[in-house]
Amino acid sequence: MEAKDYIEDPRNPCRWDWLYAETASIINEISEITDVPIPAKDLIHTYGSRLLDVLHVRLTDFTVERLKTLPSMMDELTSQRLRFLRLFDKSRKECEAKKNCTDDPREEEYILRETQSNALGGRPAEGAASAPLQPLKYQHDFFDPSISHLRKIYFKIITPALIMIVLFMWLTLPVFWGSLSETSKHVPNLHGWLVVRDSGALGQAMQQAFQANSNGQDGNGNSHLTWWIRSGDEVGDDTKVMEAVTENRVWAAVVVETDATAKLIAARAAGDASYNPQSAITFYYNQGRNEIATNSFIVPLTQALLQKSLARFSAQFTAQYLNELSTSGNAPASLATLARAPQTVSQPFGYTPNNLRPFTKTVATAILLVGQIYITIFAFVMTMNHDAARGVIAPFLRFRSYVKLRLIVPLIAYIPISFSYAMVSLPFKMTFDAKYGYGGGFFIFWLFIYMGMAALGLSTEAMITLTTPKFIAFFLLALIIFNVSTASNPIILQPGFYRYGYGFPIYNLGEAIRVIIFNTKNTLGKNAGVLIAWIILSCITIPLFTWFTRRKDVMQVERTLSEEGKLPVEREGKAVILNRPAETLSEKKAEA
Repeated sequence: MEAKDYIEDPRNPCRWDWLYAETASIINEISEITDVPIPAKDLIHTYGSRLLDVLHVRLTDFTVERLKTLPSMMDELTSQRLRFLRLFDKSRKECEAKKNCTDDPREEEYILRETQSNALGGRPAEGAASAPLQPLKYQHDFFDPSISHLRKIYFKIITPALIMIVLFMWLTLPVFWGSLSETSKHVPNLHGWLVVRDSGALGQAMQQAFQANSNGQDGNGNSHLTWWIRSGDEVGDDTKVMEAVTENRVWAAVVVETDATAKLIAARAAGDASYNPQSAITFYYNQGRNEIATNSFIVPLTQALLQKSLARFSAQFTAQYLNELSTSGNAPASLATLARAPQTVSQPFGYTPNNLRPFTKTVATAILLVGQIYITIFAFVMTMNHDAARGVIAPFLRFRSYVKLRLIVPLIAYIPISFSYAMVSLPFKMTFDAKYGYGGGFFIFWLFIYMGMAALGLSTEAMITLTTPKFIAFFLLALIIFNVSTASNPIILQPGFYRYGYGFPIYNLGEAIRVIIFNTKNTLGKNAGVLIAWIILSCITIPLFTWFTRRKDVMQVERTLSEEGKLPVEREGKAVILNRPAETLSEKKAEA
């Protein structure tokens, strides 16, 4: 294969290096030629030096995205090389046409100038009239002058990147910080029920205490839940109360059981040793709904309120009973009876906590938050590799075929990736049987992992079209930060800005996982709808962004073919290029 055919072959991946070496070799040969007029030789050296600089910068800055524009860049470099060779041949021919090349007055002027400066024959290999010295690999310090041009390129890349990272940090990190900074202010947004079934003194005392706490009158500021007072007839039996908690209508429920005060009085009178003070009140909560809110606010605040209220009321109620006992005429007998049930005096009332959906598997934390970040990263890695792979073939595909490639390949690739991710949880005994049975729960879990990966991954697939691989990492950080900010604490404990999380993938994927492994309120339909909406949005934006970025390249190719008198046609399902008929070209020139 001849040199020209080798360098113009679009299938040759090494032609950059060959072109660089070939051009350098030509310039070195010029330096050894003595029969070329000095000024012409000077001009050739200058042009060759510039060409080498262009080639060297493009070779050292060669990245994956450069591969996309390789054909057009190679055409440009090839034309530059051919122009350089024509200039060299022209100079040789001009010299050969003369009988005595040294008669050229330009050479005498050059020799006189060099002699006066004592540089004739000793000119160093630097400046515009010589071939440039190329740096050697692994042989230089960072501040070596011979690599100053590379050092400039290095700083041109790293300095803007540093500035962008700092600016981007201030734009995104405050979103996550803000989601956690004012949580305690929004604790009153957590609503609970106080169900009063006791018509005696205990029911009245609890109602007064919970109302005061809900109104912030007990000195606790915003460190309290908002309690709605309900009667037993209004909410039904305890089964209905538990259903309200598990179906997310309230975050907690405190039930003062029926005739709690009367049962205590009867136990004191009869000396009932079986009396259980904890049966007076039941505290229901749902830890599986959100373990952070439950452990940080709901349980400690409610237990503190119950303990404080019951201690105060029990002391008053016991003092009143002992006062009545001391004034009665049957005190010795009453004391003997009371001795058989001392708990009726020492701790007359208590409460029983009931965790309806316990957070039993701590490994679930890995799936609910950090694991979803991993899902995003795995999908992003697939996006980067797909971008590199399709960059090779993209310039040769029609728009429709290219869009299909960008949509279908990731959706297929997410199947084994999401299934492998779901399989990792099996050895750690995740409770997939909490709601649907172990097998069914696992496959529903895998289905939602796949939808979440597609929703997050296709968004990066769409945005890499606009940002290019150079800046896609910034979009990835924003995607993770804005999603995670609403997934740790309940959105109801965050400022109103964070309501956007209800429509984001990670929040909805986390809710769906809680349904599967903790049997919380069934929101799978809503969660699947949000994830599918994100997938559809990406399926719309990917073609739009692709058309927007490709249209200039496509128009340039069509313009080039038109100027060269070529027509793209399709024969037997294959695209071929035909020369435009001569009469059509002449008509086109006449019109111009």
